[in-house]
Amino acid sequence: MAINWFPGHMVKTKREIKENLKLVDAVIEIRDARIPNSSKNPDIDQLCKGKPRIILLNKCDLANEKITKEWKKSLENNETVVLEVNALKNDGLKNIKPALLKLLKEKHDRLKAKGLVKITTRVMVVGIPNVGKSTFINKMARNNIAKTGDRPGVTKSKQWIKTSIGIELLDTPGVLWPKFEDEQVGLNLAFTGAIKDEIMDIEELAFNLVKKLEVDFKDELMTRYKLEHLSEETIENLDNIARKRGCLISGGNIDYNRIAVILLDEFRGGKIGRISLERP
Repeated sequence: MAINWFPGHMVKTKREIKENLKLVDAVIEIRDARIPNSSKNPDIDQLCKGKPRIILLNKCDLANEKITKEWKKSLENNETVVLEVNALKNDGLKNIKPALLKLLKEKHDRLKAKGLVKITTRVMVVGIPNVGKSTFINKMARNNIAKTGDRPGVTKSKQWIKTSIGIELLDTPGVLWPKFEDEQVGLNLAFTGAIKDEIMDIEELAFNLVKKLEVDFKDELMTRYKLEHLSEETIENLDNIARKRGCLISGGNIDYNRIAVILLDEFRGGKIGRISLERP
């Protein structure tokens, strides 16, 4: 599965992040709770080193609750707080301000000692495309300032957004792509919709999704598609799912494109179950 990485964009984005870090007190990094490893950029730890950071595990309602707790424990340290959120439904966002105040307590105490009463916290928001960054910013700002869409790469330029809780957010374009050295990273991003379906072979993608689910989420797969058993052959399982859904064309052959669309939509919508594709 050929997925291109964009080193030219990456160099520009990394340079912008380094410059913008001087303007902010902390960083909010948004990841997909189903794929916390695949939905991060490997350079982000180094880029943001020494800067207080909140990692938001977004779309937590679609991920396995127990595994998300394991990720939270794994990722937290003295400079990093991890929060489980569902930006679309505003769940967990009220915990962001207390977390920022905790991370920035020493700095704020110094400013108050100098007589500063009203302190505005400036935060840079980073995240790969389609991870929910614009939705998060809109919820924090309570209006549609950032452009949103279910297509990757909607945000095009840097902008400051004020909120009513004393936090200013710096939005940056979501072009911090991971490196696709591991094919599974590319697959995970494609499964969750972070890579446009238009550039993918969605039939192959659906096959790979079934292959993953039949090993790690067998019960959920069987329950959703009313399968009495699973074959050792992934293609047979895909065919059985297609038949259950009536995805047939003339002669009783399988309509693979149609079942691929159904499978991907239902996985992304959480209809197969709360599924985490990665463990810490």
